[in-house]
Amino acid sequence: MTASPLPAVTLASASLAATVAVSPRSSMLRPATLLPSGGDRRAARRMTLSFAVPILLLLAVGRPELIIYAAFGSFVGMYGRDEPHQLRLLHQGQAAALLIGGALLGIFCAVAALGPWALIGCEALLAGAASLVADRFGLKPTGPFFTIFAFGALASVPPIAAWWAPASVSIGAAAFSVLVGFSGWVGTRLWHPGAARAVVPPQAAAAAVHALRYVLAVVAAGSVGHLLGMGHPYWAMAAAAVPLAAESLNGRIRRGLHRMFGTFAGVAVTALILWPRPPVLILAVAVLALIYPTELFMQRHYGMALVFFTPLILIMTLLAVPGDPAELIRDRAAETVVGALAGMLVAVVVREPRRRTVSPR
Repeated sequence: MTASPLPAVTLASASLAATVAVSPRSSMLRPATLLPSGGDRRAARRMTLSFAVPILLLLAVGRPELIIYAAFGSFVGMYGRDEPHQLRLLHQGQAAALLIGGALLGIFCAVAALGPWALIGCEALLAGAASLVADRFGLKPTGPFFTIFAFGALASVPPIAAWWAPASVSIGAAAFSVLVGFSGWVGTRLWHPGAARAVVPPQAAAAAVHALRYVLAVVAAGSVGHLLGMGHPYWAMAAAAVPLAAESLNGRIRRGLHRMFGTFAGVAVTALILWPRPPVLILAVAVLALIYPTELFMQRHYGMALVFFTPLILIMTLLAVPGDPAELIRDRAAETVVGALAGMLVAVVVREPRRRTVSPR
């Protein structure tokens, strides 16, 4: 393994340090901005359970190659993390419809063996449509990232079983995640009559422009990735969606930088994990171990979360489609740069529409 973790870790450390808040009343750093809260730990435990049961069942029946399908279903558990039980149930149900829709479309495209340009076009259209839906319902995590990531990843996996088998795994894992998210009600029996999510949908023009950003960024990243001969252009397309989830231009630039530097550190961690060439069972256990810190830092610090999320995704990819780990790591780093830069460029070029003001008569 030729990848060296030192430059990546150095860059990531610089990015992490730059985001630690400084109190306006003193020069003391506030490290609490990076420390997970009790809510973060509860959400991480739920996500770990949501991942663990489907993965352990697949290992028990000797089908580790299906773990990637279970994972994208389990990502439903990342939604509605801080809400009361009935609102989390609603939130995760809406997210499941989007995520499983993207996963099923990806599985069908893999069966149909669509060409790269067709896949790029499909993913771009899906990004725009999912953006409108996510904005309408106020889904958090915001944007269509997990939907298009599920589509691109599963569309790129050669069919390894009849289509209904991986589809059933994704649907079952999503349903189990929703069940885990609601399970706390059994112990507390707390209900909140009349509770409602405070969702203020963006104006139609703003939502349309935001969806257009996703379409343009995904098309640009996927096209560049494919023309450069990269092996996993869907990674570039998914990375292009990441900066656009932030609300402001500065936030989008910062999030794009987090995506790059966090990924660099993450591929270094991946190289360390894969260097001794561990067996399949150890790789599956590594996936389980990585999901907890991923969710622990996902809202607290996106760049830190990617240090763990990146090896999780790469190991799942290797389990589904065995290949050269060095090539996989190289593709992930390069395509993340292409995608993040595409997303940031679109964020700079395509600005917010001006709000109409009515002058008093």
